[in-house]
Formats: sequence, C-alpha cells, structure tokens
Amino acid sequence: MANAAADIAKFVETVHPYDSLPRDELERVIGRFQRHRLKADSKIYDLNEPLPGLYLIMEGNVEVRDSSGSLISQLFPRNTLGERGLLADGRAATNARALTDVVLLMLPAAEFRRLINDYPVYSRFFTRGKTSDNRRNELSLRKVSDLMSTPPLVCSPDDSAQQAAAVMRDRKVSSLGVIHNERLIGIVTTGDLSARVIAEGRDPATTHVAAVMTPAPIGLGEDALVSDVLNLMLERKIAHLPIVDGERMIGMVTQTDLTRFQAISSSSMIGEAANAESAADLSRITARIPQLLVQLVGGNHAHEVVTRLITDIADAATRRLIILAEQELGPPPVPYLWLACGSQGRQEQTGVSDQDNCIIIDDSFEESQRPWFEKLAHIVSDGLNTCGYIYCPGDMMATSRRWCQPARVWRDYFRRWIETPEPMAQMLASVMFDLRPIAGKLSLFDDLQAETLEQASQNSIFVAHMIDNSLNHAPPLSLLRGFATIRSGDYRNQIDMKHNGVVPVVDLGRVYALMARLTPVNTRARLLAAEEARIISESGARDLIAAYDLIAELRLRNQASQVKADSRPNNYLGPYDLGDFERSHLRDAFVVVRTMQSALANGRAAKV
Repeated sequence: MANAAADIAKFVETVHPYDSLPRDELERVIGRFQRHRLKADSKIYDLNEPLPGLYLIMEGNVEVRDSSGSLISQLFPRNTLGERGLLADGRAATNARALTDVVLLMLPAAEFRRLINDYPVYSRFFTRGKTSDNRRNELSLRKVSDLMSTPPLVCSPDDSAQQAAAVMRDRKVSSLGVIHNERLIGIVTTGDLSARVIAEGRDPATTHVAAVMTPAPIGLGEDALVSDVLNLMLERKIAHLPIVDGERMIGMVTQTDLTRFQAISSSSMIGEAANAESAADLSRITARIPQLLVQLVGGNHAHEVVTRLITDIADAATRRLIILAEQELGPPPVPYLWLACGSQGRQEQTGVSDQDNCIIIDDSFEESQRPWFEKLAHIVSDGLNTCGYIYCPGDMMATSRRWCQPARVWRDYFRRWIETPEPMAQMLASVMFDLRPIAGKLSLFDDLQAETLEQASQNSIFVAHMIDNSLNHAPPLSLLRGFATIRSGDYRNQIDMKHNGVVPVVDLGRVYALMARLTPVNTRARLLAAEEARIISESGARDLIAAYDLIAELRLRNQASQVKADSRPNNYLGPYDLGDFERSHLRDAFVVVRTMQSALANGRAAKV
C-alpha cells in the first residue's frame, strides 16, 4: 500500500498542472487520488453518466468516442479525461474505454472543482480555449461547408425502420435524410428509432420510415456560419441539422461534427498510426501533417494547440515504431525509457522538425545487452527519418552510444554538466533539460528529473552560465528601430522565426524552470508556472507570453502560407511583407523578449 502511494506521488508531481501547485497543496491532492486498474476493453464511463471525478492515465491507453461511435481521440499516460463533462453539468460528454490494461488515477469531482476555483494555473490548464483570452476560437465563424458530412446519407420514406437502422449501424452515423423525388421531406435519427419504434413495440421490419421520421426538418444553406448551426440547435433542442440547396439535401451537420471538428484530423492520424505495420505506412500518415497545419492555422487555433496536436502525431509514430521494433527484436532484456527532447520534448513541433531522442536504461543493464538497444535505436530513428523527422544534425539521437545509457550514467552526465558548466556542457544541458518520456518505464525519469532540478537550482554558477547561454539567441532587432534581416543568400531580407524568434523565449522559459525547479517542459507552461512561482512578475509574464504567442503564431501562419503555395515550410519570414500593423506588433514583441533577456542577465527576472 505504501509503495502504491509512493508511485502515485512520484507520477503526479511530474504531471502538469499538478507540478505547479504549492508543495503542501500538491501533497494534499496526491492523497485524494484514487487508483483504479481496468482490463483492456473495459468501460471507463458512458455518455451522460455522472462523473465521479477527473481521470488521469498512469499506465496504458484509452479511447474516447462520441455518441455515434466515432473516434474522437486516443489518450496515453499523463493525459486526462472527463474534464469537459465536469466543467459542464457533471455528466460524461463522451464514451471512454480502455484500449489496453490501464491504471487510472481518479481525482474526486469536488476536489477538481476546488482546485479550479483556488489555483489560476490549474484553472487555466483545464479551461484553455474557454477563457476571455485575446486569442479567439473561430469555429463559430467558419462556414458549415467546412465541417458538414458529404455526400449525405439518405433513405426513402418507404424503407423500413430496420433498413434505416442497418444503414446507420454500418455507416456509423446517427441520422439519415429522408428523400422523395430528390426532395428532403424528413430526417430519421437513432433517437427516433428508439422512441418511436422500439419503445412503442412496433415491428422494425414492417414499420416504414415515413411513420417515425421527423417531417419537414429545418435546414440551413451551405453559406451559413457554424454560429447559425449552434444557435439553431440550442433554440430548437436538436442535434442534427440538414444542409440544403433549396429543397435538395447536400449535407448534414451534427453535434458530433461540431465536437470533433477541431481534433478529428489529428486524432484519426494517431488512430491510423497505432495500427501501422511499417515505417512506410507511418510515412504516408505523417505526410499529411502540412495539410493538418493549414487546417488548424486556418481555424485560428492557438499556437500551443497546433503544435501539441502535431507533436501528438510524432509521439504516436514513435510509440508505434517502438512496438514494431520489439515485435522484431523480442522483449527488452531490461526495462528502459525512450524520451524525446528538443521541440518534440517540449510539444512544440511545427511543419518542419528533425528528431532529438535518447534512451535511459535500467541500472540492471549489462554491456552484453547493448546490441538489443542499438538495434532498437536504429529501427526507431530510421523509421522516424522515413516519416520526415530527419536525423538530428548534431547526432542527439538514441543511435549514439552516448545517448543510450543506464540511469546511473545519465545522473553522472547531469552532475558533470552542472559542476563544470563549460560551453559544450551548457549546450547539452539546454537540450537535455527538455526531456519528455514517450514510451517505457516512466520511473526511470522521475527521480532523475527531480534530482537534476535540485542540483541545478542550487548551483548559482551553473545557473549563471545557463543564463549567459540563453542570451546567445537574440531577437532580430536593428539599431534604427527596424529588423535585423539576413543580408545575403536564399533568405535575404528575411528573419529566422525559429532561432531569433521562438528560441530566445524557449531559452528564457528553460532558465526560469531551472531557477524555480519547475517540472513543465512546454515553453508556455513554463512561463505560466514561472509567474505562479513569482520568478517573473505578473506584468512581465503577461507581456512575455503575449509576445511569445504573437511570434509563434506568425511563424505558424507563415508556414501554412508556404504549404498553401505548394512550398516546403520553413522558419523564414519577410517582415516587410507584413502589413504595417502586424510588422509594428512583431517588432514590439521582439522588444519585450530583449527586455526580459536583459532583466535576466542583470538578475532582475522577478522584478520585471
């Protein structure tokens, strides 16, 4: 029992946003979690069931589906589920079941709501996208043609209820348009079949659709906005809305379409990746990432949502390659953990990414077992390269013996980097402080991360060197209130939105995390946690986060434009191609970043 409690504590304290809670509050919350083990294919909850609390996945995979059985998402360790229902009426908004044997931690609903009310960093994590943030969710302003189901699935009024039900079952939909002489005369739903056929004891084989359909349904034209759909569904208390051209049905929009529109592309790609049989299969899936980027950016999603969804696909591809490798090589000789660093580690991948990864092996490892891990590393890294995640130019990959070592060696690495912070050590530490577990034995990283943050934060010389290292990437500002653009070559008159735009903020977030022993790896999460820890002031954090949001979103918009122009996305943007308004705001954002860099260099981070 004591061991179980200790395992829960080690796990929860490394999961955001719990890692940002005050220590005494974190310990209290850890004590409230209830541990549940479920077998594969077990139900976690069904749609509309009262939710006892928030679920956090500790081990295994979970599948979430809507009322019609369509896949919404697949969730993995450290993901949560149930928050949407808890934040609404306390009832499940989806169906969830275990894909594999799982270990779930359940935080009682009352405790979840208390944390939402008492801790802004916790509330922001679970209400992101629902707040009055300046960044808008534009789904309501999209045209219905962007998300309606086409071609429409239909039946005849003379068809039997049984025939209609069979079509809905086979096509995994919850409604059919009823068509007569090419005119929409009604709609029949699973609810109609349940209430008007089964509940009333009618024979499905002899009952005609015309007898149980909803006649003369209201419809909207394809130029209507999603807000029109939302308003009509709420006003009429309906869940299915035909899209029409005159009297002809051209599509259907359901509540399910609205729910999954923002994530279904990435979720379906993850679902496909989980069943891929080779790296070549995976590469056909990851080849669609540029178009996913265009869709997400076109929907005005926040940059951290876009990069998170894109990174989720890389994670899924990595996990599948690991499974395929183990099927080929047999079980590992000792436990191990595959981790990502760099942009994948921070969950900040865009339309162009290389691979950065490593392996931590259990200390029971013997050198005679190394060939198994070398083969694993090559299968996975080669597979990732096939998928478009090119080999790291600096060889920061598990294929290098240096980055495939037992935990004791990793501890020694970090100790030496901290005690002797020469330039190479600073560079390596910068990369490896962004580690995030992908697959394997999670506990191999938990203790290492905690120990390293403790050692690093207490070594003022190391922190000072890391601060100096973070200043190597400067925002592209000239002395005359303009931009310091590239002067020659293919990218003449452009700026590097990665190394001179995003990376300076990434470096600031990493240093803040070291100074306050903050465990988040994602840059925006680090900035929010730094504000909560008072490493930077509320105003300084607000300005820096706003600057980061603008820089990151312009970078993604530029990449999306390149994809739409049939060009390979890159990180270079011509600032003078922007309008005066955007160009002015981009410069102001760079000024904020430079100001925060100067404050950090002068030891005034918490006062800015």
